[in-house]
Amino acid sequence: MGTERVLVLGTRNAKKKRELLILLEGTGIRPATLEEFPGAIEVEETGETFADNARLKASQQAIAIGQWVLGEDSGLCVDALQGAPGVRSARYSGVNATDATNNAKLQEALRDLPAERRTAHYVCHASLANPRGEILIDSEAICRGRIISEPAGEGGFGYDPYFEVVEYHRTFAQLGDSVKAMLSHRARAMRQFLIELQRMIGRGEW
Repeated sequence: MGTERVLVLGTRNAKKKRELLILLEGTGIRPATLEEFPGAIEVEETGETFADNARLKASQQAIAIGQWVLGEDSGLCVDALQGAPGVRSARYSGVNATDATNNAKLQEALRDLPAERRTAHYVCHASLANPRGEILIDSEAICRGRIISEPAGEGGFGYDPYFEVVEYHRTFAQLGDSVKAMLSHRARAMRQFLIELQRMIGRGEW
């Protein structure tokens, strides 16, 4: 039981990584990054769902580096767009997509819609794979809000400056780390994930 438990974050997105590091603080588990493992690979996100992609990232990366890996996939689903951009959130505007081009395409798609029809939710799915690539934990959560027409706030990433949590009258980009670490889709999914992880450890399965 004295062996250090290392959980590799299966993402190269620096801002996602920062959020995950904050969420793992105080758990007794040492978060590691893909940069620490020369054998890390680029996993193609070919899944049809967030769960598919999270599992792919976890299992393929775990086999490649021989470590326990947390795979995570998340994105924005807009009700008026039948759930788009969805699993294509990061590449919504094409292969060379940036946050700016993705947000521009989203605003164009919603251009004529009033605020009450701009409802949306963020989704996060987290999966844990052991070094053999077996998926042992799945958790998924959402955070509801709406898409505003003008950006607000300097924090966050992706669609955060346009995603307003209605009860707070603030966008994800305006909310500080401590607030976001309580109510975001990623925070909610990770809370579920960590409960299951601690149960698994308690059973002696790691």
